[in-house]
Amino acid sequence: MYPIALCSVFALGIFLERLWTYIKVRREFRELAHQVEPLVTKDHREDAITVCHKSNSPLAQVFLAALRAAGRSREQIKAVVEETGRREAAPLQRFLGLLGTIATISPLLGLLGTVLGMIRAFNVIASQGMGTPATLGGGISEALITTAAGMTVAIPVILAHRYLSSKLDQLIIEMEEYSLRLVDLLGK
Repeated sequence: MYPIALCSVFALGIFLERLWTYIKVRREFRELAHQVEPLVTKDHREDAITVCHKSNSPLAQVFLAALRAAGRSREQIKAVVEETGRREAAPLQRFLGLLGTIATISPLLGLLGTVLGMIRAFNVIASQGMGTPATLGGGISEALITTAAGMTVAIPVILAHRYLSSKLDQLIIEMEEYSLRLVDLLGK
């Protein structure tokens, strides 16, 4: 039960950290795009570069790559932006693999508890004969409780993983849209 409880604590921590990060990054994307696009439209590229340097957003690095490639063809700017975007999107996936692993191992830990509980029940049978329901009940109860606990952790963690994965996909699409708008402004 302790490993299952530990998995649930880790999963909750990861979920909350990633959720907070994704909300913050989305806000940063919008703010940065609303600051940089008007500057590029007015041909104030140096000011746009300064704004990007002040931002910690992954989108700022993509914008910087696009602004540095200004003057090239649209296709060349787009290629630079796509490469930088892939690099900047990778850290946004942090801990999602661990969350998926927790979702996978939680029911397995519950199953391990089931096996251990059944072993205890069969040891009682081996040492005392058929025994009474009370003597067998402890092992069987342990088996059922750990199975239920493993599934109780795994089901919400799977849902959390799917939710965060969809949020990440939305963030990456949003980053691509903002980046392509800037490429269109620069690649004219």
